[in-house]
Amino acid sequence: MASTKPKVVDIHTHMYPPSYIDILTSRTAIPVVRTFPQAADPRLILLDAEQQALDAALQDPTAKPPGRPLTSHYASLDQKIHFMDTHSIDISVVSLANPWLDFIEPKEAAATARSVNDEFEAMCASQPGRLFFFAALPLTAPLPALLEAVRHVAELEHCRGVILGTSGLGSGLDDPELVPVLEAVAAAALTVFLHPHYGLPNDVWGPRASAEYGHVLPLALGFPMETTIAVARMYLAGVFDRVPALRMLLAHSGGTLPFLAGRIESCILHDGQLVAEGKVGAARRTIWDVLREQVYLDAVIYSEIGLKAAIAASGGADRLMFGTDHPFFPPLGTDEQAKKESRINAGGSRPMITGNAMINGHGGLCNHITQSDYQDVVL
Repeated sequence: MASTKPKVVDIHTHMYPPSYIDILTSRTAIPVVRTFPQAADPRLILLDAEQQALDAALQDPTAKPPGRPLTSHYASLDQKIHFMDTHSIDISVVSLANPWLDFIEPKEAAATARSVNDEFEAMCASQPGRLFFFAALPLTAPLPALLEAVRHVAELEHCRGVILGTSGLGSGLDDPELVPVLEAVAAAALTVFLHPHYGLPNDVWGPRASAEYGHVLPLALGFPMETTIAVARMYLAGVFDRVPALRMLLAHSGGTLPFLAGRIESCILHDGQLVAEGKVGAARRTIWDVLREQVYLDAVIYSEIGLKAAIAASGGADRLMFGTDHPFFPPLGTDEQAKKESRINAGGSRPMITGNAMINGHGGLCNHITQSDYQDVVL
């Protein structure tokens, strides 16, 4: 008899497989993994803003190394399963963490992507019913190789979508040259998981930031604004209309979109250029329409107020999906702490934690994980 207990699905959880760690370790420029005599663990250094601190730590053995300790939580499959078991997570859809393959040389990108994605597939296959993944695309590769990569990952049994940064092919997600890739992803019924990495220019944070404020400003503000700007550019460029089958999952509850969508819409309606060009007609889909028809949000927002805004913007809790951002998220000592950080009413939390947008709706996440896969998932 099937259980009536809903399964908990973690849609936002990362890993760096061993082959990827090897790539970062072999590099001399950011992104890079470096060892320092003054640090017990290797350091994972991802942000360009850390270059000054990296130079200082290499020259001065007493200087604090930049980045974060590269512990086994980032690359160990055993640690991922242990985390899931500890927090009663039934299913995880893992993804390569930023900066993905954006820095790989074009001639090496396709082969690297296939190797990394096949490694994820093998990891997921070793944990039947518990692990699926978002594939990484070789965005620096020529278009034919990139489209072939989409075809390849669509055939992998445990692939549920692709993870994408905001730079796209290098010119952003409103780049017309990216449209064929998005069309191929949509045609394969794969969901795009949009995740930030590049943030905002460092000078936005002022001269005191790097020395005194740690990573607070780029992570707390830069990442959410990066996502917001990327999706707004896609909307203004008509990407969602050009690729109506595209389905996107936005990290960190869509950045600041739930709060700023109304302002974006108002600015569109009153923009002289857009009005003169006939882009504000009655047939236009609003940004609210796009959010509620083609976009899902994760629930990695860290406050009840933000979570309520995300639910309202997306059209309901059934369009929000539970995520932990493991192993990058703030450490939680108990499950009660986790629940406190994302409180909503019990009726709203049920569809979110079961990942019902994955199992009920449209897109790769939704079409590939079905009731036939998990008879005890409550639909």
